[in-house]
Amino acid sequence: MQYKNQQIQFPSIIRLFAIGCFMLLSFQTTFAQSTFTRLGNAGATSFDEGWLFKRYGLQPDGTRLKEPQGTEASGFSDKDWQQVTLPHDWAITGPFRIDLAGETGKLPWKGIGWYRKYFKIAAADAGKKVFIDFDGAMAYAEIWLNGKYVGTWPYGYTSFRMDLSPYLLYGKQNVLAVKLNTEKWDSRWYPGAGIYRHVWLVKTDPVHVARWGTYITTPKVTRQAADVKMEVTVANQGSQEVKATLQTDIFEAGAGNTLKKKVAAAQQKNIALTAGKENKVNVEIAIPNPRLWSIETPDRYIAVTTVWINGKKLDTYYSTFGVRTLEFTARNGFLLNGKRVPIQGVCMHHDLGALGAAINTSALRRQLTLLKEMGANAIRTSHNPPAPELLTLADEMGFLVWDEAFDAWKHGKKKNDYNKLFDEWHDKDLTALVHRDRNHPSVIIWSIGNEVMDQRDVAMTKELADIMRREDPTRPISNGYNDPNGGRESGAVQGLDLMGVNYFFGQQARWDADPRYANMPTMGSETSSCVSSRGEYFFGTNRKNWQISSYDLDHPGWGCTPDEQFRINARFPHLLGEFVWTGFDYLGEPTPYGSDETNLLNFRNDPSKRAELEKALAELQKNKPPSRSSYFGIIDLAGFPKDRFYLYQSHWRPNLPMAHILPHWNWPDRLDSIVPVHVYTSGDEAELFLNGKSLGRKKKQPGKDFRLVWDEVRYQPGELKVMAYKNGKPWATDVMKTTGAAAKLSLVSNVKKIANDGKELAFITLRVEDKNGLMVPGSHPKIRFTVEGRGEIVATDNGDATSFESFQSRDKAAFNGMALVIVKAKKGAGGSLKIKAAADGLQAAQTEILVQ
Repeated sequence: MQYKNQQIQFPSIIRLFAIGCFMLLSFQTTFAQSTFTRLGNAGATSFDEGWLFKRYGLQPDGTRLKEPQGTEASGFSDKDWQQVTLPHDWAITGPFRIDLAGETGKLPWKGIGWYRKYFKIAAADAGKKVFIDFDGAMAYAEIWLNGKYVGTWPYGYTSFRMDLSPYLLYGKQNVLAVKLNTEKWDSRWYPGAGIYRHVWLVKTDPVHVARWGTYITTPKVTRQAADVKMEVTVANQGSQEVKATLQTDIFEAGAGNTLKKKVAAAQQKNIALTAGKENKVNVEIAIPNPRLWSIETPDRYIAVTTVWINGKKLDTYYSTFGVRTLEFTARNGFLLNGKRVPIQGVCMHHDLGALGAAINTSALRRQLTLLKEMGANAIRTSHNPPAPELLTLADEMGFLVWDEAFDAWKHGKKKNDYNKLFDEWHDKDLTALVHRDRNHPSVIIWSIGNEVMDQRDVAMTKELADIMRREDPTRPISNGYNDPNGGRESGAVQGLDLMGVNYFFGQQARWDADPRYANMPTMGSETSSCVSSRGEYFFGTNRKNWQISSYDLDHPGWGCTPDEQFRINARFPHLLGEFVWTGFDYLGEPTPYGSDETNLLNFRNDPSKRAELEKALAELQKNKPPSRSSYFGIIDLAGFPKDRFYLYQSHWRPNLPMAHILPHWNWPDRLDSIVPVHVYTSGDEAELFLNGKSLGRKKKQPGKDFRLVWDEVRYQPGELKVMAYKNGKPWATDVMKTTGAAAKLSLVSNVKKIANDGKELAFITLRVEDKNGLMVPGSHPKIRFTVEGRGEIVATDNGDATSFESFQSRDKAAFNGMALVIVKAKKGAGGSLKIKAAADGLQAAQTEILVQ
């Protein structure tokens, strides 16, 4: 990509030299500190604890509680309010209600929530600037301090800052009040409700580095040196002009943002700062022999910027960044540091299953670890700005990120979605997104929207793209099109740098031949939309009892099987890659058992398909399906891989010896009847055996076959075994055995120890097993979970999209032999936690987790 006055041209290669800093705010105060929990201004502390909460308006049971007058006032009585610690999602406790919309998870998320917090700021801090930073609050946030109105930010996914300084009582008690109103917000998926991300109190000198005030790029990178350019915004919110000195040093970053070896230092800058103004200061530094950020080696650096006046340090600001180069080409795909990397991505909504929308770093890390194991290397933040923690982890773990802003522009899909905010807020929200995220090395693409109603609008597309280019010209701008023909024919796509196509690849050859777009890189911004239920297998039909067969052959009309998308990618190897819909199941959108009429938009230009879907939706509305979460996930809502996990793993990790058989081998009612057997393997051929007898050897056709199928297998109990080969040599094997009756339970934790900070979670998998330790498919006993020690059960789940059991219940029915319990230690706890599981007629199980 070439640049001229920050306007992006369209040569055959889009060349980007990148960056990566994620300036997410700091934690302590001295230059000597070597570890941080939050980057940015040093004077930032967590503001998550000690909140009071009350819900007004719509209540969980559908009744209304009148909102009283004066709730924001200092003297308002809140003695009966609930004590909560942030992040907090007020809707995840339910209850599930059959009368509520499946598209938003059948949870009562609409209401009016008030939060109040009492706190003191020392009298010695008078004269300092005090800010409050919200990483996200759902939705229509309004903030008061000591009864005085501070400000608002309506879009629930945007991070924002409020200045508390004019309203503070130093040395005395202050009362902060926050009102959120989700009754004014409409969503196509479960959005959560409440202050569902972290909140921070930031104290600075009036002269300080502004929020998100370092913008770091590396315009020239070689193995010998990387030229680092920093634009540092320094604010003088004092009453008089001052002369300051700016110093930046660069360190290698260790795990957990640890300062390691110092590698470079910039020349000091002396600057004159006008009162009430911000100054932008350009800083240049060269890093010798840079360590490049990549998927395999996600090396990062930390820039430490200090502001001095007359030898006194006024502010320290910490920024992390990475050194890497990006190239997006129309013919040779995506290159990272000069090496072609197929984008093997997944789309991810922001909820964390049983935890709801409340952000938790350990839950996110578990998700990303599973995706990495599958072979995914990229995430699309569908369809909104993500939590800061997602990008932090992506930087550290080596994921590429498609960073998305909106699901709607001026014309909405729902009555009260972003269309109500667009005119006043789109520039502010885009600017906040880019400023917060533009220095993350993981972020490689900006997206201005997804399947918006205005996707043919040339002027609107250009306006949004230009806002992002204005704030960061180093990455391509894209949009997710479900009307790619319309977007191209109207010329709207010419305002972008990269074409994102949702599903409709039938015209790809024609698009490639169009001279207007022949040099525009294209990728699958959404692909497949395959649907399935873990452990469910049907014969002669794909759907039954509100579940979907796990043979991985079912999909809505706009989608396709994973295999077909692999074939498309093979047929058009110049495509950058794909983002599968979706990595994990999520709350809401239970297609094909949801009555969300926005699905009709996928066929806005196909009257026959639209009419067919309208009829199906009408039938669903009559039947009131119990489904409350999606079936799209490669991994279910509880975090258990479905069969599709292994199909993607077999294709995305070709050098990993693996084989996977489906279905299970317990079919007493199908004795001597046909049970088709599918095998997913990274090998190129395989032989199947039933009770030692060969059922034949099959070979893949490159670019055409991505699973091996034996569709005439007649069921006999015993052992089904596959031996996979690669290049004629044994490669991997898998065995599926007929089990005995359910006899016992087992528990396995994803971690052996957790911190006693009251935040880190352990995810413990329960299995229902026979006496030989084999998981018993189709088993659904009611499990009773308990914890001994200073800890608690946070949530339970089983991955069943039709389960109306509360996520907070300690009792949970297993779903096809599995269930999940999530636990944490209480703050300050020591020793260990013993987690126990019991069920009638089965041997109980327990496991132990150390707390430190």
